[in-house]
Amino acid sequence: MEWYFVLAFFIFGLIFLLLLGFPIAFSFLAIDLLGIIVFMGPGGLKQVTLQVFSSLSTFTLAPIPMFILMGEIMFQSKLANNTIDIIDKWLGRLPGRLSLLAAAGGTIFSALSGSSIANTAMLGTALLPEMKKRGYKTSMAVGPIIGVGGLAMLIPPSSLIVVMASIAHISVGKLLVGGAIPGLLMGVLYTAYILIRCWLNSTLAPRYDVSKVSLKIKIIGTVKYAFPLLFIIFMVLGLMLLGLATPTEAASSGAVATLLVTLFYGRLNWKMLKDSLTGTLEITIMVFMIIAASKTFSSILAYTGATQGLLEVIEGLKVHPILILMGMQLSVFILGMFMETISIMMISLPIFMPIVHMLGFDPIWFGIIMLINFEMGMTTPPFGMMLFVMKGVASDDISIKDICYAALPFIGCDLVAMAMIIIWPALVLWLPGLMG
Repeated sequence: MEWYFVLAFFIFGLIFLLLLGFPIAFSFLAIDLLGIIVFMGPGGLKQVTLQVFSSLSTFTLAPIPMFILMGEIMFQSKLANNTIDIIDKWLGRLPGRLSLLAAAGGTIFSALSGSSIANTAMLGTALLPEMKKRGYKTSMAVGPIIGVGGLAMLIPPSSLIVVMASIAHISVGKLLVGGAIPGLLMGVLYTAYILIRCWLNSTLAPRYDVSKVSLKIKIIGTVKYAFPLLFIIFMVLGLMLLGLATPTEAASSGAVATLLVTLFYGRLNWKMLKDSLTGTLEITIMVFMIIAASKTFSSILAYTGATQGLLEVIEGLKVHPILILMGMQLSVFILGMFMETISIMMISLPIFMPIVHMLGFDPIWFGIIMLINFEMGMTTPPFGMMLFVMKGVASDDISIKDICYAALPFIGCDLVAMAMIIIWPALVLWLPGLMG
């Protein structure tokens, strides 16, 4: 059978199952099992089972439950709320003050939670009512929260990065560290857009009087509420950069640090711990099933020759490699309008990574570009997950159409960041190059 029939079988079969409403993991496993029987015969089940076992029983996947646990503890204990309050005191009467607070708070919380959905829900619940009360237009109230919410995909600790590294067979530690500067860059671009727009049109975010806070109170609040969270970030990112811990060890130390900080603030209790562990277990099982399905998908593509056939076609194209890169990103962007992130990742990475190696692209650099694209997919109409999360926490007078329009400028900021990373790969590769 020709290789393109194999690819079409999997892609269209998977889309069909997802449209029927099957969960992602079960849809992939079902189409994989059918593919094994069709293309490899019943004997292929044993071979693939052994490969799945070896892919899951690996030390590199251990950070996933630890990063998820960190995010669950941060979300359940509401530790980030105090940090938002102290950032608010430092902003004074800047244009678009609450929107800037969303951008700054969301960037910091991204370095603690690893969950884009939790990030968006937390910021929307905490800031949106106050923004509406102060007369902020929907575009400047909703847009920054949606934009910055997706940074949790890029800034470590991100369990999605570990999943991506496992599927793409690239370094977990370097991919985690490589997302830090691009994530901060996107936060800076969001902040610049907010300042410029609010300076040009003050009606988007009307200024209001705020009570003056002494420098002493600001410093005390920063030490009390911000420094302990910086300690958590150091226990993950800092230890990896210094070469003192592997990603697994850094994830474990980050989870312990999060528990200690929660205890320090008096937020640690049995109910919070039980809810955090339950959420961690549910998400981890789903993620591991997805990884198993992706490994099976890659094995079938290799066995049937679909991967090699696609490589031969790409190799025969007489175009610049950057055009091929843009074609891959365009296909992912279009898929992001209709599909969930992990589904796109499982479909695209087994196909794209051999092309990446053939063209000589750095896999860490390519991985970060893909993550930015995945982040845009979560904010792209009509089926972006972040749009629906925001609708869930917004008031009834804010329509889904308003939310979609509010997200567009921040998607533009993401595209600028992606272009900058393509032009200057050092934005991604410099920090991983410093790892001990």
